[in-house]
Amino acid sequence: MNKTTKRFATLTAIGGYVPDEVLTNEQIAQRLDTSDEWITTRVGIKERRVLNKEGAGSSYLGIQAVKDMMTRHKIRPEEIDLVLCSSNTPDYHFPTTASVIASECGISGVPCFDFQGACPGFVYGLQIARGFVESGLYKKVLLVAAEKMSAITDPEDRNTYPLFGDAGACAILEPTEEEVGIMDALIKCNFDGREHLIMPAGGSTLPPSEETVQQRLHFVHQDGRHVFKEAVTEMGDCSVELMERNGLTFEDIAWVVPHQANMRIIVATARRMGLGLDKVMVNIDRYGNTSSVSIPLCLWEWESKLRKGDNLILTAFGAGYTWGSIYLKWGYDGDKIGQ
Repeated sequence: MNKTTKRFATLTAIGGYVPDEVLTNEQIAQRLDTSDEWITTRVGIKERRVLNKEGAGSSYLGIQAVKDMMTRHKIRPEEIDLVLCSSNTPDYHFPTTASVIASECGISGVPCFDFQGACPGFVYGLQIARGFVESGLYKKVLLVAAEKMSAITDPEDRNTYPLFGDAGACAILEPTEEEVGIMDALIKCNFDGREHLIMPAGGSTLPPSEETVQQRLHFVHQDGRHVFKEAVTEMGDCSVELMERNGLTFEDIAWVVPHQANMRIIVATARRMGLGLDKVMVNIDRYGNTSSVSIPLCLWEWESKLRKGDNLILTAFGAGYTWGSIYLKWGYDGDKIGQ
């Protein structure tokens, strides 16, 4: 690849994993003042997966996703030269969850680091990995998203506990001269929204104490109405702006891959883009909100339907507030994996 050739960062593999244990709305309704109808009507979730394996954190979810990808795509650990991990629920403050995943997957001697971008974490991660690949610093980047959201949701809060699920997903990004991969990105942040979606305690501003535990400040706190309003506006507007500056119409889009936070947000975003739900990846009904995992988890489930050259718009909104969209031109025929 010579210096005058445009280098693109393209996804060449995808992997995913969800725990076996299913937590249904009916099970939650047995413990909280809620119902299957209430949850389904407001957010579109019927069930979610939870990781109850003793001693297992987010890294376990990421490890299983990477192993799935390596097996199906026939990738060897020694091929990977950088590991990135998006997680709002890391195993520890340190060492990094990325290093745990790398070690357990047989990847050694390469840089590993975590980053936290809330629910748009995978969108942020694609932009980070893109920079490393397009610059030529690294040739095969492993981007992992791993979220054990059940660890930070209050089982006594009916407004947040039914929303979240646990999962892991990953992708490989590599350089190519073909015009496929990440074409454009639009990522934004407005810190004014921090109080509406936050885990108040556990960091250096409010370290753990007896009081913070008693006040249940180590769980997700969310003003659902405020978050809903902002998410509908920003995901839709950001995606439309990205389409317009790349000369894309709704007819050019093969798939929209939205963050799976709320079915009503997904519908509103698609409508803002002029698209029907037949072009939108949706699995929130089965997995709930898996935070930064939700977008790659959709790609993993829809992989066999994706064709080389398909135009995808990935879009997400989360705490911060952070939000963003990626214009991705898919790099391979998903139905040929494993053949």
